[in-house]
This record gives sequence, C-alpha cells and structure tokens, in this order.
Amino acid sequence: MTPGRATPLDAPAGALSQGAVAGAGPEAAAATPDPLRGLAGLRLRPGVAVTALRAGLHLRGRRSAVTLEGGAALPALWRLLAEPLRTGDTGPLDRQAPPGSPVRAALGTVLAQLRAHDLLVEPGDGTAGPWLLDAAERPADAAAALAAARPRVLGAEPGGPLAPAAVRALVRAGAAPSYAGRAGAAPGQVLLRTAGPAALAVAARVCGGTGFVTAPAGPEQALADAAALSARLGLDPAEPPAPVLAALVAGAAAQRLLCAVAGLPDPATEGEDPRLLPGRPAVLVAGTGPLRADHRPWLGGEPLDQDRAAPGAAPATLAEAMHRVAALGDERIGVLPAAEPGALPQLPAALASCAVAGDALLAGAPRTDLARLEALCRAAELRLGAVTVGADPGHAWGRALRRAAAAGSGRVGLGGPGGRPAELSAASWSADPQARHWWSTLTDRLGVRAELRVAPLAPGAAAFHAVVLGAGGRLLAEAVEATAADAAAFAALAATAGVQGAPHRPAHSWAAVRPVTCSGGAAAVLATAGARRAGWEDRRWTSGWLAEVASREPELQVALRRLTGLRAALRAPAGPDARTVATGLHGAGFTVLHTLGGPR
Repeated sequence: MTPGRATPLDAPAGALSQGAVAGAGPEAAAATPDPLRGLAGLRLRPGVAVTALRAGLHLRGRRSAVTLEGGAALPALWRLLAEPLRTGDTGPLDRQAPPGSPVRAALGTVLAQLRAHDLLVEPGDGTAGPWLLDAAERPADAAAALAAARPRVLGAEPGGPLAPAAVRALVRAGAAPSYAGRAGAAPGQVLLRTAGPAALAVAARVCGGTGFVTAPAGPEQALADAAALSARLGLDPAEPPAPVLAALVAGAAAQRLLCAVAGLPDPATEGEDPRLLPGRPAVLVAGTGPLRADHRPWLGGEPLDQDRAAPGAAPATLAEAMHRVAALGDERIGVLPAAEPGALPQLPAALASCAVAGDALLAGAPRTDLARLEALCRAAELRLGAVTVGADPGHAWGRALRRAAAAGSGRVGLGGPGGRPAELSAASWSADPQARHWWSTLTDRLGVRAELRVAPLAPGAAAFHAVVLGAGGRLLAEAVEATAADAAAFAALAATAGVQGAPHRPAHSWAAVRPVTCSGGAAAVLATAGARRAGWEDRRWTSGWLAEVASREPELQVALRRLTGLRAALRAPAGPDARTVATGLHGAGFTVLHTLGGPR
C-alpha cells in the first residue's frame, strides 16, 4: 500500500468557489484540451473507499491512497464525478460542467490525481469480474488470460475438503476449473495447474491443523516444494484436515495461481513483509489454534525451474546478510536451525548459538549480529563437510584463507620448523586499544592465566598469526590478520568468547571439547559496507576498528593466497541433507567455497 499523500488543489478549488475564470469562452474552450477526455470509459476501482473531509477528500484503494486538499468545494466536485465513474454516463456532467468552465477544469485536476494513484480502471468488454477490476492494470487482458488458462485441480481425494474448496474458489474468481484424480498424490494434497506445456501450478496440502500453499512455479517444481515442505513441517498424512483450514488454504492456492496467470502481483508481496527475500519464492504456512496464515521465505526444495536454479544476489551489507540469516533459520521451514543469542550473555563478548547434530554450537563476536552470522556459517559448514561458507565471496575467502594460514603455522614459539619468523615483542600490540581491551578482559576481568604470542606468517609478509595459550600450552584461540595488533585483538576476543561460553556448552558432547567459533576480520568488509560512522568513532570503537580491518582486507587476502596456495574447486554436495543446505545457501546468495591447495 502506497502511503496517502496530501495533494494540494488550491487553484482549481479556489476557481470553483469564485465561479469565474478570465477568458473562458467558446474559442478558449475549443483551443484547450478537454480535461475530462476519456471519462466515459473509466470506472472507479470497486474496492476504493472515499471519505469526505472538511476541506478535501481521502481515497484509499487496494495498493495506494491519496488525500486531496483544496477547500470545501472538493466534496462537491466529488459528487459530480461519482455517478459518471459508476455508470459511464457523462451526459449530466457535460451540462453541469460545460467545456471551458472552471468547474470542468477543477474536475480534470481531481481526475488526474485519481489516474496518478491507480484508482481508476478501464472495464473493457465487461468480462472481468470485480476482483480483476479492483486489482488488474488491464482487467480485460487479465480476464482473457484466465479464460485461456483452463485450470485443473488434481488430487487423490475428490471427496475430501480441499479439492472441492479449491474448485469453488476458482469458480468464484471467474475461472472454469475441472477436477481429476492423480495417481500417487499425497493424502490431503492438491495440485492446481493451468493447461498447456508452459503450465503454472501451486500445490496445497492440509494435514490436521497445519497446511501450506507453495509459490507459483512449474508443476514439477510445485510438487518438489510440496514434498520438502511436508517433511519440514512434519505433516502426518493420517491426520484428517481441519475443514476451516482446508477452506483457507484452498482459497489462498486459487488466489496465488490466478494472480500468476493474470499477471497480478503475488499475494505474498502485497503486505511488504520484511521477512521475505526479494526475488525468491515465499510459501504460505497456515495453522489452527488460533486460525492463522503467513507467508515465509522459502529456500528449500529441489531447484528444478530455471529461476530457482539461479543463485540469489549476494548481500551487499550486513543488514542484508542478517535478513538472509533469518530466512535460512526460519523457525518453521528454514534449511538450518536459527542462529540466535537466546539467553546467552552478551558481555563482555557477544554470543550466539545454533543447533548442530543435537548439540549447541556457540559463536562469539564483538557484536551480536556478527555472532549470529558466524554461528550460521559454521553450522552450515559442519552440515556440508569440508567447505567454507560466507555471506558473500569475499567473506567466504577471508574465512577460508585465515583458516588455512593458521593450520599451516607452527605453534611452538610460533617459530616451528622451516625458519619461520620469531615471536614479536608485546610492544607490537600492547598499546593498541582493541588488543589491550580484549587481553585485559581475558586476563583481568575473567581471571584467565594465559600467554599471547604474535609473529609474522612469513618474513616481510603483511600477515600475522596470533595464538592464546593457556595452562600447559593448551591452545585457547588463534587469529590471522593484517597487523600484529589486529591478530592479537581477534585472538584475545576469541579466547574471551571461549571462556565466556564454556558454561553454556553441553557436557559430554563434541561441543564441550570444541572451542567457541569466533568471528574474525573476514566479516569486517560486510559489517562496514554502507555504514555511517560518526567522526569520533575511531579504533577505540568497534565500528572504527572494523572499518580499519576492512580497509586492509583486500591486501591481506592477496598475501594469504600467495602463502597458502589456496584455490577454489568445483564439488557437488554429497547426500540429500547436504544438497538441501547447499541449495538454501545458494538461493540466499551465500557462498559455499570448496578449496584445494592449503591445509585444513
């Protein structure tokens, strides 16, 4: 719905109240285009509500609204227009507002505003029903498309509540549907499809108190989505459909199919739901107790149609990435568990959790949004196997290169065999505000006895490796960054998150012995893209620190590629679970990176 706007009409209304316009005569009328040209062929859309105001009018339609202001004459102008816009008979109006008169000019101004806000429609030959007159830009064309569609309802249960309800909904919309049985159809499910080789279809199903409607697609894609949704929602075919839910789902299915056929906006886009992903499908999920239905982003199902196989656009900002994180972890139909902070502490480090294999994977970061992003990416990696996941290619490569560089570094004194550079003195990082903050948090605030070591990855390389060692030389955390101070800061942050999250990891599980995964500098570019910072937000602030890290990321990745020899490889995910997760990430615009050449 376009917000209503106040449109001033002072000149026409004033002219009407004065009752005269200089120079208005037969010659002027003949030379001036008629402002009411075409009025006889126009109608007010059926769903438009009109409210007279003290000095204006408010009109509200299906997708737009406008407030006209200009004086007490406006309601009177509307009374002149209302009857011709209802019947098409302009004869009385021609007598009351003859060509060249100020009244006609004022009426033309009102009519122009109604056109601009899509509140008028050309009814055509009368074949379009009220809903097409209300919603379609060209109702006659839309009605012709519906007549040619010849929709069919296919299912295994002609006597069940869903199929008859779908047929009735299609008939009410002006279609002429038919019903046919379909061998192998899932109980409680119907497929609504159009005729012809380029058929459109939606699938709908109700089992017990849960139902769904898929997005318009090809018939095979709709059935694949229905199978995946049924599994995701845990539908039990033995449960009989709730009649009231069957009516709701059948009506929604008919509406989605007919809107797609007629070229109308999909109902999922009508409410401007911020949860949905632009350019990606949405499914309707409905339930009882209480009766409810809402559209949710859909990133599952086998990508059979061409538009489904195309990757989603990579997020350009962290806010967009978090939108995708929420869609991937949707509580009802997400391909991954939700990555959320829950009841986890958010100080001194921010923590988020994501369920993997029955355990709770914990992730830390300087901010909660970065912790959620890290948790989801790491959970996806554990589901997929030997891959690196990122919100975009730069994020994925940053994570993969840091991981490979750290895995190839010697950790005893950071020298190791092969003549690696020796450890730097603490002076190389101790004066930095971020490194000092996270190191003091770990050792003073949390009371951890630890040692922080930093060294270049190679002689002269603008890449540094930092490790935090605990009692007995046990590795608590590590980081690879472009400066010694950044490496020290991220390593100390990771160690802090690990100690902070330790009480929240389940005992006697793999999560109890694995360190908390922590967001490093790889996410800095995404975190600062499009972000506005105050002039005083320098490195002492997280935003200023991340901006500095982001500025060094391109050169760091070049250096790490040279040091690790890491390169991309093509590899298909193995197993249905991995394919489901990879498909969801692909549709969300995330990057799944298979690499060769570096140690993992």
